Amino acid sequence: MPPENVTWARGVPAEFILLGITDRWDLRLTLFLIFLPVYLVDLLGNVGMVLLICVDARLHTPMYFFLASLSLLDACYSSAIGPKMLADLLRPQATIPYAACALQLFVFAGLADAECCLLAAMAYDRYVAIRNPLLYATAMSPRLCLTLLGAAGLGGAVSATVHTTFTFRLSFCRSREVNSFFCDIPPLLAISCDDTRLNELLVCALCGFIQTATVLAIGVSYGFIAAAVIRVRSAAGRRRAASTCGSHLAAVAMLYGTLIFMYLRPSSSYALDSDKMASVFYTLVIPALNPLVYSLRNKEVKEALGRAWRRLCGPAGGARARSERAD
Repeated sequence: MPPENVTWARGVPAEFILLGITDRWDLRLTLFLIFLPVYLVDLLGNVGMVLLICVDARLHTPMYFFLASLSLLDACYSSAIGPKMLADLLRPQATIPYAACALQLFVFAGLADAECCLLAAMAYDRYVAIRNPLLYATAMSPRLCLTLLGAAGLGGAVSATVHTTFTFRLSFCRSREVNSFFCDIPPLLAISCDDTRLNELLVCALCGFIQTATVLAIGVSYGFIAAAVIRVRSAAGRRRAASTCGSHLAAVAMLYGTLIFMYLRPSSSYALDSDKMASVFYTLVIPALNPLVYSLRNKEVKEALGRAWRRLCGPAGGARARSERAD
């Protein structure tokens, strides 16, 4: 018996076949032409946000430290899935080695859970900034910021280790065909010939704990923010507080809405074919929208973009900008 067949008999296939989003060639080509610009916007937007925050000294504050971390995480998060998904849309059959599938699940699950924790840390940061802006830089010290970021990374790593370990200890002797465009937990459980009730319980327990804990942290932070905003007497101060929180709330709503829809449901309600588009939304579209949301709604980011543009244009561009301000 060939070595690959021996491995397959033991329930460990040499590779999986990814069924992708659709088997229609014309539709796959259309999706490639749609998703390629989305991924490029995602990558360039997030990497650009990180570089902008690094080079502009006025953005060296705790708020933008967390925003740069979120952008870097989003760039890695979408790159774990996006490039292979785009390449597979142009192939007659998409496959992924067993070890690469496990690695993709680990990276994806870890970064997704780390992003939930990071959004909770960002909510706390906004509360500290609005409650007492004069002591903001002292309260949100570099050590505390690094601690919160490290805790988010640790939470994601622990969750990813548990999910990956318990998913890939299963035997996959029923089929090699994963009904998705990447290695996700529900479609892998669907092709296992073992009892997957423990895995389903772990998905609900871990995802439920992380999402519930972070949503509670965000909710409590915004409860205190609302109380602090009510005490602000000036309308301008209230608008400024609302603008700094609006972008974060939009990012929270987009991510948590899709994650709750995907993972905090009974396994009987999974519809893998219809869930693929929801997976595309949170793996590719949301990371592309985050830098746009934060840049379009943030006056400081727009001003930093203007300063960076003038520096790139050289002395002539800077002189022109000063002349326009003088007029």
